[in-house]
Amino acid sequence: QVQLVESGGGLVQAGGSLRLSCAASGRTFRSYAMGWFRQAPGKEREFVAAISWSGGVTYYAESVRGRFTISRDNAKNTVYLQMNSLKPEDTAVYYCAARAGGSVYSTDTEYEYWGQGTQVTVSS
Repeated sequence: QVQLVESGGGLVQAGGSLRLSCAASGRTFRSYAMGWFRQAPGKEREFVAAISWSGGVTYYAESVRGRFTISRDNAKNTVYLQMNSLKPEDTAVYYCAARAGGSVYSTDTEYEYWGQGTQVTVSS
């Protein structure tokens, strides 16, 4: 069982930056691949980024590649999403998710555990 708690969301102007954190409980965190997803009002949840258990493999949605960076610190049971050059279209609730096993996936059904989400609002 893994419990996930996101933090770091907020209101930022376009072009600004935010860093989201996702703290995980459980001693087996290092065996989980982690992902970030987001859901804007009236839209379906979409993939943002994922990272393998070791951090050696990362994968990004085309819409955020080059602006967002996913990383993890297994000693702290935490995964991060550094978001730079934010745009109004990045406004959404951001969720972190965990899946057992090391492979990264962009499909939300592959993930077993989810956090409660953190709101990110980018003003123009």
